[in-house]
Amino acid sequence: MSAPASLLPLRRAVFLSDTHLGARHCHAAELARFLSTLRCQRLYLVGDIVDLWWLSRTRATWHAAHNEVIEALHALRRGGTEIIYIPGNHDAPLRRTCGLVLPAMQVRRRAIHVTADGRRLLVVHGDDYDGITHFGGLQERFGDWLYYRILTGNRLLNDVRRRLGLRYWSLSEFLKRRSTAAERYIERFVQAGLDDVRRRGLDGIVCGHIHRAALVERDGLVYANDGDWVESLTALAEDPDGSLRLLDHAGRSLVWLPSATARAHAA
Repeated sequence: MSAPASLLPLRRAVFLSDTHLGARHCHAAELARFLSTLRCQRLYLVGDIVDLWWLSRTRATWHAAHNEVIEALHALRRGGTEIIYIPGNHDAPLRRTCGLVLPAMQVRRRAIHVTADGRRLLVVHGDDYDGITHFGGLQERFGDWLYYRILTGNRLLNDVRRRLGLRYWSLSEFLKRRSTAAERYIERFVQAGLDDVRRRGLDGIVCGHIHRAALVERDGLVYANDGDWVESLTALAEDPDGSLRLLDHAGRSLVWLPSATARAHAA
């Protein structure tokens, strides 16, 4: 039985991306449950929410759990949550509507989110940095092919773990962390994002795209990647005081980055 809404923590903002609704490896049921227990003032959908690439194929997948995700988003909007949609590369056609305020949400190419303690964070999907981080060619195409095969293994493994009553565990994340090439790519992406916000005079970045959840502070800048819902099953949340948290699919806090106020009280 889920907790009454009044007992659920109120988040000032929540950021999630790379749900890839319509793709075979989307964990739509877990996402629907996460959204159904969410209370937040503002929700950022940071790209690749609907996988238009996959939906254009004959192998597209859309079942009841995907509809439950859409219904949960509607319920949040009816409850007063402001929704801001920042399209990514897999839902890029929606960028043609950027600047519009639709009945259910705003659509933006990027946004600046100001936390409760005054930090100014660039919110962007992250595919803008592909020209810096990608090398292209046959090696990259093979990497994409291999990645989707690993995701298939990840889903099969977790089907078994769920039947055994075990917690979700990402095989794909485990393998990527042991790949030197993957780690170099991640580092290039992180640095590209931090360089961008430094040039803009901002305090940090919130992004997705690379399917690697993270919440760190580097050289005085915040790097927050809200993860995805095909591997990590995570989201980023801001507390009422401006603290940031990386949450798992059950709403548990994985990483906490305290606000300036929390740091002052701890000093």
